[in-house]
Amino acid sequence: MAGATDGGLMKSRLRRVGSHLWRRPALGAALLGGLLVAPAVAAEFSGAVQAQRLTDLPMAERVAGPAATPFGPGERMNYQVKLGMASVGNGHMEVHGIESIRGSRAYHVSMGIRGGIRFVARVDNLFESWMDVETLASHRFIQDQDELRTQRHRQFDFYHAARRFVRADGEESGDMITDRPLDDISFVYYARTLPLVVGETYTLNHYFRPDRNPVVLRVLRKDRIQVPAGTFNTIVVQPIIKTRGLFSEGGEAEIHFSDDDRRLMVYMQSRVPGMNLSLHLRDFTPGRPLRAFSAAEASTPASSP
Repeated sequence: MAGATDGGLMKSRLRRVGSHLWRRPALGAALLGGLLVAPAVAAEFSGAVQAQRLTDLPMAERVAGPAATPFGPGERMNYQVKLGMASVGNGHMEVHGIESIRGSRAYHVSMGIRGGIRFVARVDNLFESWMDVETLASHRFIQDQDELRTQRHRQFDFYHAARRFVRADGEESGDMITDRPLDDISFVYYARTLPLVVGETYTLNHYFRPDRNPVVLRVLRKDRIQVPAGTFNTIVVQPIIKTRGLFSEGGEAEIHFSDDDRRLMVYMQSRVPGMNLSLHLRDFTPGRPLRAFSAAEASTPASSP
């Protein structure tokens, strides 16, 4: 299958050299929840995925109808990660740039965490997604996990027209119920583009695995929160995915997005066994959106594909 062994696979593998850490697998899995990831060490890679930053292209070659987004190439948010009151590591969200996947231009985004408690639990994981610039649908999702008893690398490619997903190692494939699939990471970025009206619930049938639909986003309230990056007015959203991860129903996760047109993820919390896991925005670098986003003009998504 085209794209199954390209540069995304190589990039994720390059960053792990000489990692000798003590980790507890149950806690490590809860920290990640199939979602959070560590910053990439390898800056460049080769293969079928070719970097094509729209800001470097002539105007005539740029995407004709990019979706309005609060994010764009160059955006990076860095986080302090805590277990309870203890600072245990660092996290990030980043829009690396625009790349080509099977002829479609896509945002290469990642979301991550690295750290833990020495001699108790350490994690170093990289999860990445490639989101179509026009539709925001995911073309590819990579999970790269490194924990005590879990070293897993999985790459999923999504074929929109055929409504099929295929794992690069050939171990798994299946039908999708949508031609605009989303994965764990792209859902967070996609949520930033929604109206996020307090009291509303957004029910979405766009997760690439059919049995994990629908994904529910409940907009709970507005809040004001202080983090290392400053004090922010926020909109509090509870995401629920049918998974064992941070966004499972039992995790009672909450994401605080800034109540402005940037929609920064200022703070996130979830329950892990025995304590709270939280991410606190430490600093951020704004990106360059390809099309201006206005929260006031954001449209409500359909409940089904």
